[in-house]
Amino acid sequence: MEKKISKAVLKRLPGYLSYLKGLSDSDSPYISATTLANALGMGDVQVRKDLAMVSDGGRPKVGYLREALVEDIEQFLGYDNTTDAVLIGAGKLGQALMDHTGFDEYGLNILAGFDVNPTAKATEDGKPIYPMEMLESFCHENKVLMGIITVPAPYAQEVCDKLIKCGIKAIWTFATVHLEVPPHILVQYENMATSLAVLSMHLQAHIKEKK
Repeated sequence: MEKKISKAVLKRLPGYLSYLKGLSDSDSPYISATTLANALGMGDVQVRKDLAMVSDGGRPKVGYLREALVEDIEQFLGYDNTTDAVLIGAGKLGQALMDHTGFDEYGLNILAGFDVNPTAKATEDGKPIYPMEMLESFCHENKVLMGIITVPAPYAQEVCDKLIKCGIKAIWTFATVHLEVPPHILVQYENMATSLAVLSMHLQAHIKEKK
């Protein structure tokens, strides 16, 4: 039976993966949930439950073989399968995302960018930028299922609707507005303001502790 996993767990898994892949070859080939929890400042019970959702390689008093655990997490997250995507809003943020080579490691391949007024034929990395009129045909021809939105908030819903019309099933949006979508469409919000608020609260708490 396929395991159901919450969004909260999905958000924690990349953190585990990043830490594991950052360890050196001189470190132990094994790692326990407790060691991982202590390194990340988390509860060991939570980490143990999370890892049990994606891997059955844990052994009492031994832990997980690091290399195998990395593979299990990557496979669970789909990093071993490339997902093609299109990006709407080829401004500075959009082009920076298109040129970011690190997405390859996570199985994301941005095929092209689209904009109502393309200022360039391609990004510095050579990714093409097309006019919006070509979006629907491009998505259908390339069987694209993921869209990335980097347009200003007032235009985000219109872009979202166009992506859904093109057959997109998952949307990663940087626009600071809630999107109305059908139940079968998954939307992931990348809210920088929220992240900044969390950091600010952490700093304020740290300052109070020092007083």
